[in-house]
Amino acid sequence: MSSINTNASAMTALQTLAATNKALNTTQGRIATGLRVAEASDNAAYWSIATTMRSDNKALSTVQDSLGLGASKVDTAYTGMNKAIDTLNEIKVKLVAANGASGADKEKINTEIQALQSQLKAYADGATFSGTNMLSTNGAAAAADVKIVSAFNRDAAGSASISTIDVKVENIKLFEAGAAPKGILDKTRDATGAAAAGTAVSGIALTAATTDAVVGEHLQRVEAALKEMNTAATDLGAAKNRIELQKTFTSSLMDSIDRGVGQLVDADMNKESTRLQAIQVQQQLGIQALSIANGNSQTILSLFR
Repeated sequence: MSSINTNASAMTALQTLAATNKALNTTQGRIATGLRVAEASDNAAYWSIATTMRSDNKALSTVQDSLGLGASKVDTAYTGMNKAIDTLNEIKVKLVAANGASGADKEKINTEIQALQSQLKAYADGATFSGTNMLSTNGAAAAADVKIVSAFNRDAAGSASISTIDVKVENIKLFEAGAAPKGILDKTRDATGAAAAGTAVSGIALTAATTDAVVGEHLQRVEAALKEMNTAATDLGAAKNRIELQKTFTSSLMDSIDRGVGQLVDADMNKESTRLQAIQVQQQLGIQALSIANGNSQTILSLFR
């Protein structure tokens, strides 16, 4: 039945055209943004997951920066420790040479030892990066651990937490300012090298009257200090290696999260471009169908001529 009051064909064509235009706008938006889920209204679940993961990735970027800063701090301390070990080995050689030497020679050797001791302090004081010095502390209290942010974690329940790589400064410090220093080089040691009342490695001195027995005691102190410094260097080396591994892992994790978010929200541009062409054809056909439906009234009018 044909009616001049109700054009059902035109209404159907108009509804189809409206749906086609809506699909066209959606496809054009995906092509413009590169996203198939750009807003929560597109897919609430995927949008929420992607938003959280993007936020976590920003936190991981900060972790990466912290690891870089931490690596520099540890590397600075590691370099200072190695130079101090080399210098203490030179003092060891001087003490060996002093054994059995004449009084005059011991005084000359002492001059060299004092210079080397000053160099040890210079290495420790100079091993500072961004205000952090693990080899020379102020002694106001027990040296606090250096904490390096190494990871941002989120468990299955959604709770966030931070992990750190801790470097125990108490175990590696060489000098400590204060009345009773406890650094490896400035704490007092007995004749066997054990920490006790006696002489600190940094306080070793020879005179013309120094006996070979006392030289031997100093040698024991140096040996004990070298053993502790080797352990400290090992700890620093292990921390340095762990930081490098964590930096590599964090970088890979950030890339993995980016790929995962992309799988959820990125548009497939090949599909969207093909879909755009198809929808444009549908739009043209819809306009043509609406034009034909609107022409039905003209057909009815011709019957009255």
